[in-house]
Amino acid sequence: MLVRTARLFPFVVSHHLRSSHAHSARRAFQWSPGGAAAVAAGRGVRFMETEVPTTNPTTSPAESSADGTGPPATDATGGQEKTPSAGLLPGETVVKEGKAAILFPSANEVFYNPVQEFNRDLTCAVITEFARELLAQRGVKVVVPGEKERVVVSLSEETNEADVHTEEKNGSEEPAVKATVGEKCEHGLRVLEGLAASGLRSVRFALEVPGLQSVTANDFSVKAAALIARNAQYNGVSHLLQPSCRDASILMYEMRGKKDRYDVIDLDPYGSPASFLDAAVQAVSEGGLLCITCTDMAVMAGNSGETCYSKYGSVSIKAKYCHEMALRIILHSLDQRAGVYQRYIRPLLSVSVDFYIRVFVRVFTGQATVKNSASKQALVYNCVGCGSFHLQRMGRRTSNGKHMKYSAATGPPVGPECEHCGQRHQLGGPIWAEPIHDLEFVQKVLSAVSGNPSRFGTSKRIEGMLSMVTEELEDVPLYYTVDNLSSTVHCNTPPLLQFRSALLHAGHRVSLSHACKNAIKTDAPPAAIWDIMRCWEKINPVKREKLSPTSPAFKILSTEPSFEACFTVREDANPQSRKRHLTRFQENPQAFWGPKARAKAGGGISDLQDKRKKCQNKRKNQITDSSQLKNFPCKKFKQGTCTHGDECCYTHNVQQTNEDKME
Repeated sequence: MLVRTARLFPFVVSHHLRSSHAHSARRAFQWSPGGAAAVAAGRGVRFMETEVPTTNPTTSPAESSADGTGPPATDATGGQEKTPSAGLLPGETVVKEGKAAILFPSANEVFYNPVQEFNRDLTCAVITEFARELLAQRGVKVVVPGEKERVVVSLSEETNEADVHTEEKNGSEEPAVKATVGEKCEHGLRVLEGLAASGLRSVRFALEVPGLQSVTANDFSVKAAALIARNAQYNGVSHLLQPSCRDASILMYEMRGKKDRYDVIDLDPYGSPASFLDAAVQAVSEGGLLCITCTDMAVMAGNSGETCYSKYGSVSIKAKYCHEMALRIILHSLDQRAGVYQRYIRPLLSVSVDFYIRVFVRVFTGQATVKNSASKQALVYNCVGCGSFHLQRMGRRTSNGKHMKYSAATGPPVGPECEHCGQRHQLGGPIWAEPIHDLEFVQKVLSAVSGNPSRFGTSKRIEGMLSMVTEELEDVPLYYTVDNLSSTVHCNTPPLLQFRSALLHAGHRVSLSHACKNAIKTDAPPAAIWDIMRCWEKINPVKREKLSPTSPAFKILSTEPSFEACFTVREDANPQSRKRHLTRFQENPQAFWGPKARAKAGGGISDLQDKRKKCQNKRKNQITDSSQLKNFPCKKFKQGTCTHGDECCYTHNVQQTNEDKME
C-alpha cells in the first residue's frame, strides 16, 4: 500500500544533541510526522514528497526483507553494510545488530559504537528476566524464541537436582496469557529510553524482549525523532515503539504520577547521567527497573575527584580498585537521590566494562527502609604508600527486639599514619558499601543466556562475566591486585593460584572480580595480606640494601610475619569460571576499539585515528626533499650551539631568511 508522506531530508542525527538538554528554551513537544514537518519547515528545512511502501506492523524484519520492502536479514553479530533497499536515502547505511536493522546517515552524523553491542545484549537479557519475574505476578508467561526448558546453570561440579526439579515444577503451572516478542501485551511493561539517538536500543527491545506494552524512544533532537520513526517503521515495530521529542528530564518529571510511571527506564548518555538521575528515580514505577550507563570513567576513577563530587556527591580517588569504586559511587548517588522521595534502591547487577560502567537497580518506596541508607554508605581510607584501605560506615544500626536503633558511626578506623608503611591516608567516598549484585537474579539471567546462546552475538562474553559475578564475595567491597602488592615490596609477583591458596590456608575467603583481571577480593585484613607478602619475599628475597629507609617496602619488610604462609595450591583456589576457560574479559575486536568521537550535526570525523592524522604534519607545504630545509633557519645556530658548520642541513644566513619573510 502506497501512502504520501512528508520525509525530512537529509536526516542528520546528532548524538551530541541528545545529551545537551540544557537548552530548555527550545519548545518541547510529543513527536508526530506533522509536528516534525512543521518545525523543520519553520526553520527553513526543505521537504520532499515521496511515495514509500508501508511496512506491515505485524511483520518481522526477516519476513519483510523477503520481498525487498524491509530491512535485510540480520545476524547476531551485528554489522554495517550499504544495502540498496526501499526507503534508503543517498549515503545512508544499514547497521544490523541482533534482530534490528537501523538506518544511519552517512559520515559521523549519529553516534554508533559496535563495541557497545555487549551493553545492549546484556540489557535485553536483564529486561527479559525482569519481565519474566514481574509479569508472572500479573498472570502472564513470557515466551522467548529459541529458549528451551529452563534449567538453572550451576558453576559447581555437582548438579543440584533439587533446583532443577523446582524449576520444572514452577514451569508446570502455565499462566493463561502468553507474551511473545514483537506483540503488544496489555499487561506488559512500559519502557522509556530517554536518550535514544537513532533508536537502535529501543528497536531491539521491541524485537527481542517479550511482554512489552509500549517502548518510548525519546530524543531532544527533532531530526533524531524523525529517524526513530523511520527505523520503527523499517523494522515493523511501529505498533510498539513510540518516538518522542522531549527534554528527557522534563518528560520523566511529567510522568511522576503513580499511574504514569514507567516500568523500565534506560539512560545511556554520552558522558555523565548525573543530570537525569533525580527525574529517573521519581518516574520509575514501584519495583521498577533503572538501567544506567556512565562513560565518564576518568572522573569516576579518580582523575578529577572534585568533579566527581559535584556530579555524584562522592570523592573518587586513584586506586587499583577504581573500577569497582566507580560502580559503588553511582549506586550511592542513586540511593541518595531516591532517599529524598522516601525511596530506596536494590541493585540487581552492576558491571564495570573497560571505559564504561552499567548498573541495573530496582526502586522501591518505604520510609522505614530508607532509614537504613546511612548505614549502607561508607567512607574509604586509602593509604598512598602501600595501598591498604579501610571502610568507615556513615551510620550505625542495631536491632533492639522488633525495633531498629539508629545512631552515628564511630571512627576513624585508622590512625594518623598507616600502621604498615607509615604513609598518610586519602579520604574518598562516600560509596555504596552493600552488595552490588542480586546473585539469585544474576543466576536467572546466566541460565537464560547459556541455555539460548544463539540469541545474542556476545553470549559467550555475557556468560563469562556473569559467571564471575556469581563467584564474587558479595559482602566484601573493593579489592587488591597481586601485581600492585608485589610492586609495593619490590619482589616477584606470586602466581595467582598460590596467593589465593595462601589466603585460603590462613582461613580467609577469597574470590576474583569481574572488574579487574588480577583482582583479589578477600575478607582478610591488610595485616594478614602483608604477612603473606612477607613470607613470599623470604622465598623470593629482594635486595634490601637498595631500599630507601623511608619507602613503604622497607617499613613493611622490617616487620616479621605473624604466621607462616602456605603457598601449596589448593583445589578450591581455582574458580570454576577459570577452569572452564570462559571469556571473562573484553577481547579487542578491532584496532582502536575504545570510545568513539562525538557525533556532530554536520558529520565530521568519525574516527579518532583520522583526527590524529589530520592534526599531524601541520605545515601547509610538506617538505619531501631534504634540500628544501635550507630555506629554514638553524635554531642551534641562533643559540650558538650548532657544530655542523657548512654541512648543516639548515641555513645559517638568518638575515636572508628574515628578508624572505618580509617579502
